Amino acid sequence: MNKERDATIDLMIEFVMEELLSGNSQRKRAMVRRMAERWPSEPALALVFAVTSATSAIEDSLGDTTPQDPVIPLGYRLSALISADVHAVQSMGQMPSMAEDLLHFWRRVDPLFLRLQ
Repeated sequence: MNKERDATIDLMIEFVMEELLSGNSQRKRAMVRRMAERWPSEPALALVFAVTSATSAIEDSLGDTTPQDPVIPLGYRLSALISADVHAVQSMGQMPSMAEDLLHFWRRVDPLFLRLQ
């Protein structure tokens, strides 16, 4: 990875942590869509990486309170859902898939992340 890409990933992870820890359910629900809109030219798997990394960092910082905090399973669930969508997009021949490809996929096939506003 280059320094610019590293900086973007860091911004994405920071964004995810802020959204997941915001306490605001609307922000949490819109987070993935907002990431794709904010960073459309990033690889789609970067969204997965950012959500997984942020969730892991939150999990590490919470320590023993982790099982009671619903943010952790939410973060990992979102990572899994994004991963499935990336796989679907790439199975349709869009390789490598970018975040903007996810937006197109959600508009045409699976509007889950678009409905969560």
